[in-house]
Amino acid sequence: MSLRFSVRLAALSIALFLPVFLPAQQPDPLHTASRQELNIIKVLLAQENAWNKGDLAGYVNGFKDSPDTLFITHQIFRGFAGLLDEYKHDYPNRAAMGTLSFSDLEVHPLDENFAVVTGKYRVERSKKDGGNADGLFSLVFENTDNGWKIVVDHTT
Repeated sequence: MSLRFSVRLAALSIALFLPVFLPAQQPDPLHTASRQELNIIKVLLAQENAWNKGDLAGYVNGFKDSPDTLFITHQIFRGFAGLLDEYKHDYPNRAAMGTLSFSDLEVHPLDENFAVVTGKYRVERSKKDGGNADGLFSLVFENTDNGWKIVVDHTT
């Protein structure tokens, strides 16, 4: 991992966890989204759409194809290469995938190349296919040559 990437990752980590130590603020309900925010939301909507079609390859297209991409759940997965395989393992068929929806999305631009997104997810599926699941996520997006891509995904 390059020193430049390590410094950026450290700065992004601080940006992710700093709000935990600050007083809670209500989001501005009349906020007009910037082009950057809209482009990031489009990535999430495309992921939601791909998931609900059973298209895991389309879903992981929202992630940066890099060995530095991080996916944090009950453990830490590093790199894009195994991401699709991990999803196929965890969601072996369309029924196990259920129907995904995102809500309470907030985009927090850090600069023209990075942004943090927080939100909630819900997966609805039958009890025999794993039951419903929901939780919170925080994502770090990078503006790449291929558009906005997730470089860190922390999902609870």
